[in-house]
Amino acid sequence: MPTAAQQLNLIWLSSPALPVGGFSYSEGLEAAVDAGVVHNEATTSQWLCDQLHLGQARADLAVCALALRALREGQHTQVQALSQWVLHTRESSELRLQSTQMGRSLLDWLPARLGADRWATVQPLAAELARTGATWPVAFALAAHALLDDAGQAPIDAQAVLLSAAMGWAENATQAAVRAVPLGQNAGQRVLAQLVHEIDTAVSAALAVHQLDELQAFCPGLALLSAQHETQYSRLFRS
Repeated sequence: MPTAAQQLNLIWLSSPALPVGGFSYSEGLEAAVDAGVVHNEATTSQWLCDQLHLGQARADLAVCALALRALREGQHTQVQALSQWVLHTRESSELRLQSTQMGRSLLDWLPARLGADRWATVQPLAAELARTGATWPVAFALAAHALLDDAGQAPIDAQAVLLSAAMGWAENATQAAVRAVPLGQNAGQRVLAQLVHEIDTAVSAALAVHQLDELQAFCPGLALLSAQHETQYSRLFRS
């Protein structure tokens, strides 16, 4: 069983209050609202559930799982390859900016949470990832590895790490919808409840990916809307 410290650090990593700027992005949702694709609670729920299964499960969550395994096996070249895959498959500059900015911010936050000795063991890889473009799912895996895989304790299960990552994404996405659609707080909670219901299936799909060449990044509708958002006349979220 995870220790109390491991559980608390995992909850902390998934918190929308983590200072990485996730609240400032809508991942194409604001453009979908502007285009009329998303306009109420039902269409919001459908949009976000599709994004969870078609985007997060097949790409970011699967990358996080593979990166965590590579970190535990000391395969740092594989970790860097996974981060480069994320960079090369972001289909708009907005999506690329989000992943690299959030990844860099997480690595900037991490030293304050680690003791000097523990930070010294991960700092060289963190510095190399920052130099080449640290991406969010890989940075999340590195943070989980550094915070949760304490010497003398069993590593926390990868499923728990992915559930945490997915829940953090779902909370940020729901809050973006509450502001952009807009939705009431109760409607937002119903959307979040639907996402929570779907997260276990998405995480299971992500854990079924065992090789880098099994990853998928094909969400053309999201890519087009994200690109359109970059020049949208009026917007709340960063592009």
